[in-house]
Amino acid sequence: MATLSAKPGLRHNVSDWEARNKQLSQTAEYQRQVSHDVRQEGLVLRNETTTKTKWDESDSSRRLADRIQDINHWKSKLEHCAQDVDKEMDALTQSKEETELALAATALPLEVTVECLTLWEGRRGGELVSDPVEAELKKDVELIDNCQRTLQQRIDQSFEQLCLLQEAWHEVNSDLQNKRDALDVDMSCLSLTVTSPQISLKPKPLRIPSSTSTPQQWEKFSIYNIAKAKEEMQASLALRENMSVTRAQVQNDMGAQEMALEFALRKRKHHLLQSRDELKWQLRTTQDEIQDLEKDIRGLETDLHAKQSFLKLTHTRLENRFKRPGVDLCWDEVQFGLVEELKQLEVTIQTLHQKLGQARHSLQALQQHEACMQEDLSRKDEAVALMQRCQEVRKRIAAAKPDHRSSGTVVPLTNSSGRHAVTKA
Repeated sequence: MATLSAKPGLRHNVSDWEARNKQLSQTAEYQRQVSHDVRQEGLVLRNETTTKTKWDESDSSRRLADRIQDINHWKSKLEHCAQDVDKEMDALTQSKEETELALAATALPLEVTVECLTLWEGRRGGELVSDPVEAELKKDVELIDNCQRTLQQRIDQSFEQLCLLQEAWHEVNSDLQNKRDALDVDMSCLSLTVTSPQISLKPKPLRIPSSTSTPQQWEKFSIYNIAKAKEEMQASLALRENMSVTRAQVQNDMGAQEMALEFALRKRKHHLLQSRDELKWQLRTTQDEIQDLEKDIRGLETDLHAKQSFLKLTHTRLENRFKRPGVDLCWDEVQFGLVEELKQLEVTIQTLHQKLGQARHSLQALQQHEACMQEDLSRKDEAVALMQRCQEVRKRIAAAKPDHRSSGTVVPLTNSSGRHAVTKA
């Protein structure tokens, strides 16, 4: 009989086999349940995370849009501020150029006045007097010098203010450029989507740069730049008004001084001509008197010469009568008459000599005074010529600016807005 071989190994009984099958079934059902729960939870998680991710992305996009709106708001303010600063810089530059022209316009009046003062100092003798013309010329030089210093001070102030405006403009434009760059960045971020080819993973996206600012600091920075620019523009506006008032004041002061100087010149010229005409009349009268006196002196000399003949005759008669002999040497009426005639002739000759001396002395005095008057007339002619040269020189001012100082018009003091400036006491 053949022997059956048994498979080596542990043998399980039927109950163990059934229990194991049941355990496998239960485990399979449990694992399927766990898997089902995991799948359900995963589905819920997917739905929740998808919704959350989309919401977060939408919220970030909304915040980007709000941020873009804020940037556009401040960008618009900065652009308007930069334009206002540009306009104010142009206005201040124009006002500065006008002030420089006003300063340059004072060079010719000063040159002319100094030349007139030099000419007027050329008077000689008794005509070199401290008259109103000299006083007005010196006053004009002092006034123009003060006006030049004032205008130069305004020009220096405008240059400094332009530098401050330029600095404020630079800060505003730098902030504006940063806003534009930030706007480009945020607009680019807003345009990105999950399907954009530009997106990628970046290293350390949560890092915080050292130059990061807070929204409050960001807003305050633009507010400060705009406020600083407005402050400088306000200062520039006040300076332009002061420059306008200064230019008008300078023009009015120089115009008034020009009128006063021209009046002094005309008045002094009138006095000079009047004095010269009076002196000419006195000189002609004196010369006529000298001619008459010279004629009288010649007459006195002729009379004296004639009296010498009568004196010789009387002397000769008296001397000849001394030759009478004896008792005929009588002191008779003839002798008395000859003696009286001789005495009278001597008195007459002495009187004529005295009168001739007086006449010659008077002639010498008249001639000396005539020389003085001629010299003084020459000085007066020189003074009149200098006056005329001064007036001719001053015509250069009217030729250079016919509507400025020569017109004598007063310029109203107005500020840059066109309103009349109010002078505070």
